Amino acid sequence: MENFRDLVRIQEERLAEINAVLTDPKNESVNRLLEIVERYGGPQAINKQAADARKPENLMARLQEIKSPYVADLDWLTAQRDAGAFISMSGYCRHRGTHIVVLNTRNAVTLEISALQYFPWLIAEAKQAIEKRELMPGRYIRVRNMKEQREDNGDILAIALAMQIVGATYVETLDTKGTDGSNVHLGGPDTITGYFGGVGQPNDYPYKWVDEFLYYYTTYGVRQVLNVNPGTVLAGYLLYKLGVDIEFKISVFMGNDNPLSVLWTLMTAKLFSRQDDTTSLIGFNLSNSVNNDTIIQSAKLRQALGLEDKVRFEHHITETWKSIVRQPYNRRDELVELAKIVPNISAKHEGGEVETEKCREHPSDILDYFAVKADVEAKGLMPALQRNYLDKHDSVNLTADALIRAEIGVVVASNLHKL
Repeated sequence: MENFRDLVRIQEERLAEINAVLTDPKNESVNRLLEIVERYGGPQAINKQAADARKPENLMARLQEIKSPYVADLDWLTAQRDAGAFISMSGYCRHRGTHIVVLNTRNAVTLEISALQYFPWLIAEAKQAIEKRELMPGRYIRVRNMKEQREDNGDILAIALAMQIVGATYVETLDTKGTDGSNVHLGGPDTITGYFGGVGQPNDYPYKWVDEFLYYYTTYGVRQVLNVNPGTVLAGYLLYKLGVDIEFKISVFMGNDNPLSVLWTLMTAKLFSRQDDTTSLIGFNLSNSVNNDTIIQSAKLRQALGLEDKVRFEHHITETWKSIVRQPYNRRDELVELAKIVPNISAKHEGGEVETEKCREHPSDILDYFAVKADVEAKGLMPALQRNYLDKHDSVNLTADALIRAEIGVVVASNLHKL
């Protein structure tokens, strides 16, 4: 085997050839991206606009200007935070019947919930967390249509401000994706197998994606977005290399399901990292089919590339009851064993507990993510969908309990739950 090892080395002249292609003034594929960045004023101006848009006082002023009903909720959330209404971490441990003080914080698992479709759900979650002395997640995923949330009483503004109030990270999903009709040959469920080659962002859609990201980045301060296509992944790397402070997570729909696919993704992230060794890839959803051994091997590759503290592995612990996996699906026990040896993981909760879900009149369904609010309300489904979301919150706390009992720390909404 040693006789073969050197044969896989990338020759320096090959890297030079790649750089020559990337920097070639005649490279139309790169030029189109540069033109969009230039139209927004260049990286420095773009980042400044985003920073201004993200300031809490500016977000609140815009909500007040449109007389959003969410202003009162945000004031309430701030007041509860400042009053220390949320349980402390030590208090949570006692409440859950354990007095463990020393936790493995190096391998602390980020508690993650998906999908936070509507701002009022966050307030309902916070009220339950206060009442039942529960933890609020440290990471939220959103899959709601961007244009719809923008026009819904400032929902997009309220979430951006709420995440800063509670001290959590969040991810938005841009509208430029395969379900928006980008592939003219695909329709609904009758053509579902046509999507198996990847979530469609064909032809000029990567440039539309860049344009859409820069709009929401500069207008609402949205920095982290979901990424589902190799072309837009490369676009995210290039934007960051140019100096735009984009961050993205790769979706489970990309289908990274083995260590070699992980190596491919992380290798590209490393190639396009900045001088300070940072990358725009901050989260990485592996396929639901991966086992612990695959994640362990992938973690070794991540460490070898110096990306262990930069790229989080986001692992599905629960999934929606319908439309994505065979049930029952629950990876909590595997997570506890994994987190003992692999750092920088998030535990993503996309569904409730198996015993809970199978008794719901309307169990969680991944297809609900793509429903428009008007249809949800017309069918009277909003209470059921909020209940689905709170079921996921319950699962988050069961995972927190299991991890803490195994002396593994958890990453929660940092402004709400003090030590």
